[in-house]
Amino acid sequence: MPPKEPPKERYIPNALKFAFGGGAGMAATCVVQPLDLIKTRMQLGGGNLSSFKVASEIIAKEGFFALYTGLSAGLLRQATYTTSRLGVYNWLFDSYKQNYGGTPGFGIKAALGVAAGSVGAFVGTPAEVALIRMTADGRLPKEQRRNYKNVVDAILRIIKEEGVLKLWRGATPTVIRAMVVNAAQLGTYSQAREWFVGIVPDGIQLHFCASMVSGLVTTIASMPVDIIKTRIQNAAKGESQMGIVTNLLAKEGVLSLWKGFLPYYTRLGPHTVLTFIFLEQFNSAYLRYAS
Repeated sequence: MPPKEPPKERYIPNALKFAFGGGAGMAATCVVQPLDLIKTRMQLGGGNLSSFKVASEIIAKEGFFALYTGLSAGLLRQATYTTSRLGVYNWLFDSYKQNYGGTPGFGIKAALGVAAGSVGAFVGTPAEVALIRMTADGRLPKEQRRNYKNVVDAILRIIKEEGVLKLWRGATPTVIRAMVVNAAQLGTYSQAREWFVGIVPDGIQLHFCASMVSGLVTTIASMPVDIIKTRIQNAAKGESQMGIVTNLLAKEGVLSLWKGFLPYYTRLGPHTVLTFIFLEQFNSAYLRYAS
């Protein structure tokens, strides 16, 4: 009897890699949108209010459902940014395995994350600009608020009032942030997952542990760029990007680059966890039932 051939490794079609990535990010955003809004308000404010105080003020002044302001923009951001970055990363990861054999090392994983993040960030910047403006609107005096109805209204008004290129305002720090985030997040997630195999039971427990490590490293590395990006994208017409950064450092100091660390990590940690858990479940379901 001839020896049995080893089973071929199964791969998920590229189109589904992109769809699963975007779907996982959108599902996670529905859970963590209030934390994203609190994080943005803290990054834009000059005071030292705690995340709990900021949340209390939002609820008291604007109502509980104001915590979900900008959800449509958050979902569009995930549909563009996360679909692109996770899809590109998984495609590059599988292409490496097919071409070179074996799993790539941490350095290659980080490089793949940088490439995937830069593509995703450029595609997702218009939704990012709309999200920042919508979540920041409630902190402005009523006469200065933009009062966007939803993400479509925001994008159309930005094009009409400021020009189409303003949809990519802050694209440079957005891309830099995404490169940092994805090098840290995707690279450390894959690496931490390998570290925990054999120590933590496979499944959601493994995905959770790897995601929490990934979220912490990503938060520390990416917060400075994220705050600069947020200030630039929310700035009034005519303010220069360099002036915004200089003013931030001069008035609030270097440590202001990590302002809102707790809500940022509280948002990024669960979002990372939920995104990867949803993504792993989508992949597992496909391999189990469809391939």
